[in-house]
Amino acid sequence: MIPLKGIYFIGIAGGSASGKTTVASKLSEFLGTDKSSIINLDCYYNDLSGIPAEAREKKNFDHPDSIDLNLLSSHLNQLSTGMPISLPHYDFVTHTRKAETEVFIPKEYVILEGLFTLAIKKIRSLLKYKIYVNASDDVRLIRRIMRDTNERNRNIDSIINQYLNSVKKMHNTIIEPSKKYADSIINWDNYDLTPIKTISKNIKYAKKRIK
Repeated sequence: MIPLKGIYFIGIAGGSASGKTTVASKLSEFLGTDKSSIINLDCYYNDLSGIPAEAREKKNFDHPDSIDLNLLSSHLNQLSTGMPISLPHYDFVTHTRKAETEVFIPKEYVILEGLFTLAIKKIRSLLKYKIYVNASDDVRLIRRIMRDTNERNRNIDSIINQYLNSVKKMHNTIIEPSKKYADSIINWDNYDLTPIKTISKNIKYAKKRIK
C-alpha cells in the first residue's frame, strides 16, 4: 500500500475531443508508466439502465450532474489512502454501466482525466497539479465525429444535434471557464509534446518538495 503522502493526484480537463486522453497517456509515459496510473472520468457516468432507451438519449452528458459523484468521491478517497478500487466501466452505446469492473491499483501518480475534472470542486480539491487541454472548436468537432462514428456506433446527424444542443453550450458555460483553475494550459491542435515534457518535469520536482 502506498502511504497517503505518496499519492500525487493530477487532473486533466478540457473540451470534448480536445485530446485529454492522449495528453494523459503521454504524461504517464514521461512520468513513467511504472509510477503512474490513469482514470478516465467517463467511467463514472450515471448508470441509466433504469430508464427507457429513448429517455437515455435525451440526457445531458455534458453537465457535471451526469457523473456519479458519490461513487467517484468514495473511490478517490480510497485511492488517497493507497487502497485499490473496483473501477467501473461504461457502455456509451446503451448509456449503462457494465457489470464487469477492473481492479485499479494506485501508483505514485494518479492521473484523472475528463470533461469535469476541474469544474467539480470536490474533485479539484484533491488535485496536486491541474492541466487544461485546449483545442479549437472546429478541431474538437471533427475529432468528436470521428470518435463517435467509429467507437460509439452513432450517426453524424445525432452527433451534430448533440453538439449544437448541449455540448457547445456546456463547453462555453462550464468546461472552458474551469481552465482558470489550471496550473498549465496545453494547446493541442498540433500535437506538440514539448509542453507535456516540461509539465512532467515540473510535477516530478513539485512531488519531491512535498516528501
